[in-house]
Amino acid sequence: MLPREELATAQIPGGDTLTLVSHGRDFIIMLGRNELMGTRMQFSEEQLAELTLAELRTSAPRVLIGGYGMGFTFRKALEKGGVKAEIVVAEVVPEILEWAEGPLAHLTGDTLQDPRGEVVLCDVAALIDDANDGTCDKWDAILLDVDNGPDGIVRDGNERLYSKTGLGKARDALRPGGVLAVWSAAPDHRFRIRLKEAGFDVEERTVRARPNNKGPRHTIWFARKR
Repeated sequence: MLPREELATAQIPGGDTLTLVSHGRDFIIMLGRNELMGTRMQFSEEQLAELTLAELRTSAPRVLIGGYGMGFTFRKALEKGGVKAEIVVAEVVPEILEWAEGPLAHLTGDTLQDPRGEVVLCDVAALIDDANDGTCDKWDAILLDVDNGPDGIVRDGNERLYSKTGLGKARDALRPGGVLAVWSAAPDHRFRIRLKEAGFDVEERTVRARPNNKGPRHTIWFARKR
């Protein structure tokens, strides 16, 4: 059995420690003993972007992504967004970008230099608030992948994103017909109810972690602004 090799660590503001490890040719970001993401199971995070963009009715989508991670969602959004897309990622851990340009550079390629994309070191909630107070334009889509789901295990502050109040702010930050998409490692019936109570029409889809219908089942909620 191949051993895991620790490559780097990073402290999450208001949270625990992230660890980047290699396992043969694969890379994994760990939170304690929990695998947050890895190169063997990236398909559902790519689907978060691809399926959301397919829902939008614009050729120039303005998209906010909460969490860079290994960049799977960001890269797919750039691929599917078209030449007029504007893709903004909010990331709270600076070391994540150092990893993207260091041990994970083979994944990143030149996407961080793509003029259609920008990674901002801040809480995604701040960019949602900016859209609501007029500091920036509203969004066509907001994609949240900052946790393993609505439980907010990575960082205590993330729980507010999934509260009824937080979901209401996300709804208000969207343009008419905009979509809030939320990735989760597991289904959550109560969260689906909260989305509806916050004023969304909700569709829940199950997506495998790996292509060809393989790997664990993950959940993506697509919540369209009424």
